[in-house]
Formats: sequence, C-alpha cells, structure tokens
Amino acid sequence: MGCKNILLITSDQQHYNTIGINNPEIETPNLDRLASQGMLFSRAYCPNPTCTPTRASLITGLYPSQHGAWTLGTKLPECVPTIGDYLNKEGYETALIGKAHFQPINSTEEYPSLESEPLLQDLDFWKDFHGPFYGFNHIELARNHTNEFLVGQHYALWMEEKGCKNWRDYFTAPTGTMDPAQKYHWDLPEEYHYDAWIAERSCAMLDQYKKDGKPFFLWSSFFDPHPDYLAPSPWDTMYQDRKLTLPSVVPGEHENSPRQHQLTQQEHPDFSSYKESGYLMHGMHSHVSPDRNPRRDMEVYYGMISLMDKYIGKILDHLDALGLTEDTLVVFTTDHGNLFGQHGLYAKGPFLYEDLLRVPLIARCPGMIAPGTTTDSLQSLVDIAPTFLDCLGLPIPYHMTGISEKPVWDGSVDTLRSCILAEHHHEPTTIQERAYVDSRYKLVVYQEDGTGELYDLEEDPQELNNLWAQPQYADLKNDLLLKYIRADLSRESKSMPRIANA
Repeated sequence: MGCKNILLITSDQQHYNTIGINNPEIETPNLDRLASQGMLFSRAYCPNPTCTPTRASLITGLYPSQHGAWTLGTKLPECVPTIGDYLNKEGYETALIGKAHFQPINSTEEYPSLESEPLLQDLDFWKDFHGPFYGFNHIELARNHTNEFLVGQHYALWMEEKGCKNWRDYFTAPTGTMDPAQKYHWDLPEEYHYDAWIAERSCAMLDQYKKDGKPFFLWSSFFDPHPDYLAPSPWDTMYQDRKLTLPSVVPGEHENSPRQHQLTQQEHPDFSSYKESGYLMHGMHSHVSPDRNPRRDMEVYYGMISLMDKYIGKILDHLDALGLTEDTLVVFTTDHGNLFGQHGLYAKGPFLYEDLLRVPLIARCPGMIAPGTTTDSLQSLVDIAPTFLDCLGLPIPYHMTGISEKPVWDGSVDTLRSCILAEHHHEPTTIQERAYVDSRYKLVVYQEDGTGELYDLEEDPQELNNLWAQPQYADLKNDLLLKYIRADLSRESKSMPRIANA
C-alpha cells in the first residue's frame, strides 16, 4: 500500500469545528466529500498557533524552536532542509501555489526576505521568478489577507492577465485605494478572488504533471478564513439569519487565568511589561470592544470557508478528471485555529486553548486509507513531512523530530502519539510558553513568572476551570510536569545515527 503523488491543501487560521461533516451550521460539501472518502482526525494539533512557525514545521518536520522560525517576523533559515529538498532529489516535481509566509514583511542586509516590501509589488521581478524557494522548484505566491496592502507578487500578475487592470481599487493603501473602513462585503468580483487564482493555477500544475508523467508534491495554500472578515457576494451574506452558535466569555472563567488572559478583558490594559522587541504582540491588547460585531464576524468567517470550499472542490474535481486520484495522497489542514469570542478572545495570541491549537485534518489515499473513517488519535502537524515521506516509501531523515503517522493513517495501529507538544514564543522571554496535551489533560507552562494552566479536557472541554494553583490537583500537576519533561527530551533532533564507539 502506498501512493505516488501528494496534494496538500491548506487554509489559514481555520477553527477545527468548521467542517460541515462535524458542524451542521456550516456548508463545506467538498471537504465533507474528502472526509467521506478518507480519514477524519478529531484530535489534530499545530505545533505553534501562528503562521510562520507552523508553516515552517509543515515542510521541515521540526518544531519551531528547532527550525529557527520561532515567531512571526522571523524567517526560516534557507539552510534548513525541507521535504521539497528530499523529493527533488528523488525526481519529484514540487510546487507551492498561494501563501508561503516563511519570511517576514521586512528585509535587512543580514536577513533578506523575498516576502517583504517593496519587493512584493515589484511585478517585473515576480514575472521572472518562480523559484526555487525552500525546496519548491516552482512557486506562485501572494502575501495578503483579503484586501491587505501586502498584495502583489504572482497574484497581482494573474489579476492583470485576467483583465482586472484596476486591481488596486480592491486593496488598501499604500498599495491600493480601497476604503479601509469597508467591512464584511468585498467589491472584488469573485472571478478575481485569490481562491479562484489558487484553484486555476493548481489545476494548471496538475495538467503539467499529467503531461510530464512525473510524480509530484503540490501545495495549494489558501489564505482564508484569516481575518479581516471580508468576502465578495453572495458569500458575505450566505449565513445571515441562519442559526449560529456564537461563543462568548463565561462570567468568572478568568479568575484563575494567567495575568495576560485577565488583561485582555480590561478596556485599557497595560501590556508594556511584556514588550521586549518593540514589534506588534498579537493578542496582547484589549479584546473588549463596543464596536465589535461577533455575530457578523462569524457569518462572514463561515462564508469565507464556504467560498474556499468551492474552489477546493474544483481542484479535487480536476484531479479526478485527470485520472490522478487513485495515485495521490490528498491532505487538508490549516496552520492554526481561530478565536471568535471563545474566552472573550478574538483572532489569535499567546493563548494555548484548543480553539487555537486544534486544527482540522483530513487524509485521503485510495488503497491506503480506508474511506469514511474517523479517529481520535493524537496528530501533530510537525508529523506531516515525515508521514508524507513514509507514504511515498522514502526514508525519513534522522534530523526530523516529527514521527510518521502512516501506521495510523493506513489502519495498522490505532494510535502512536501519547501526547502533543506545542509552543508559543512571541517575545524573547515574556511571551514564552509550552503546552503538553495528552488524551485527557492539558498543561501550559510559562518561562517568565512561574504561572501556568492545567485543564481536564474530559470534564472541562471548554477549558473554563484552570486547576494549576488548586492544592487538590498538585500531585496531578507534578505528574504532568514530569511527563512534559520526558516528552520534551524525546524530541531531540539527531542529524545521524551513532555508527561507532568513538
């Protein structure tokens, strides 16, 4: 049993409970179809709840503290081997269409970035540059979320080629001229939306692979449903007047929470003691805003997912039409979750709740993965690269610290992981935390102040009751701390096996 090709499809910042097969309040017929034809994972986790660190983990098989891109605003060092590097040596064609985010939006002489301004908008450069880039021998990139001013690169070139000469009208200054006060509805015609671009170009790559007869690894990397919440008609109003379960803070839930969680619920909190680098600290601000419309946010967030699902369906249909489905492992996931009111929090930040750490994950491979199966086996996105290599029958490099989950995916065993490790390291010391998650408990430890979190996910799935400082749980906390230390020791990277006495 095995596969010949790999198609990885990802979204950006998608909550784990936003696939229709699990949540009847949202429509995702194509993801539902993929799940019904493969394996659906209910306990999949990211290694870091922000973009760059987890995206780098996806292609390296390393944790963020190991591959170097430890937070937003850093870059994955080009010297770190990726799965694309290994596949290229084996004769595979490798491509990334959509969002990379392996590098920051600023560039310095010491740390140059291809994903920085003003290079993002230098269309003459991008017209001639398609890689290589982190092991992908062909790339077509964009960097913006919705109408963000970071628009440019290959996406802007595509819009111009499709006849959208006025594309700057749909994006904010200084790149564009769109009114930044416009919320929820995006005047951008759907035919020029980046979902359409990613699907069209992914299908074109599949055509080329079919023609050449070479094995491939294609990553179709979508940008939605990352905030700001903005969608073209009719997707922006698709969920108006529908029943939606709106999350909210539970009175008193933050009485035992760490200080930064409590500060978010104040109107004018002082986070200055946390700021070391001088750069933006995601989530470290007041989450109490009278101008916020959580219901409308959620409606458009769901609409963005349904729009993306439409174009994921086009890629899957094209795979079928080309006769490539039987030979291709298809995996869908996201980089991390999203908060839209849970615990009184919004978007993302240094909050290692399930809403941010857990991710949707689906894997389909005819002949290897039994259709219509579900599992609560613990999965980590750091395992994606080694699992892909194993599924292709290729050796897993010794330095990768993720494990191959192929025996779980093909049904040989029920589970492999006893725990999940996750990190959030956003400032050098003040925002540095680690999470240990097993089948029942979650432990979160902080570097700076000795505080932490402990939740019984079986009795308290909403993570409302922090048991960290409660005396009756001291023995449990100590036991979990020891398990965390042992798990952390086991993930040491080994560049090669020992082959001699000395």
